[in-house]
Amino acid sequence: MINKIWCFFIIISLFFSVINGNLENLNQSVFSSINDTTQMLINMFGSMCFWCGMIKIISETSLQEKLKKIIAPINRNLFKNLDEKSKAYEAISVNMVTNMLGIGNAATPAGLQAVEELEKMNTNSQNLSDEMILFIAINTASLQIIPTNVIAIRNSLNSNNPSGIIIAVWFSSIMTFISIIVLTKLYLKIRRN
Repeated sequence: MINKIWCFFIIISLFFSVINGNLENLNQSVFSSINDTTQMLINMFGSMCFWCGMIKIISETSLQEKLKKIIAPINRNLFKNLDEKSKAYEAISVNMVTNMLGIGNAATPAGLQAVEELEKMNTNSQNLSDEMILFIAINTASLQIIPTNVIAIRNSLNSNNPSGIIIAVWFSSIMTFISIIVLTKLYLKIRRN
């Protein structure tokens, strides 16, 4: 479906640029967009490599355990039915820590592992378990302390203050996280009745 939508946009753009005599402008716009996108990807690539490397280092040192202990009270209250020594709990913790560092791309493998482990524990394969629903909602909310990707994008676009959004990100991230938890818990309560 998305392919059809993009083809439609491209055809409409070509059609109107020919009618208005702006084919040259369209051509320049296409190539400048390609150049800008490539430059942004190159700038972000370094940042992503750095943070993925940091996550790898964190996962192989005691720092990961320390970070998991910091979020353990939150996880204990959210995932009461999970054993703290289970692979699912471990993957959830890694995913949450990685999301808090603002590197959603690096959090994806832990998120997928968490869902796989939760699926193994799910007694009803036709429906998502409460833990799966809650984890997916929390992962989507993505509580962030350091918005690494956003700062990298702002830096690649030559922002005067790339990290100037941190307070706004903290506020919106915390409010979203709390809202998602409350709404998901309410949904799960209604679903059980």
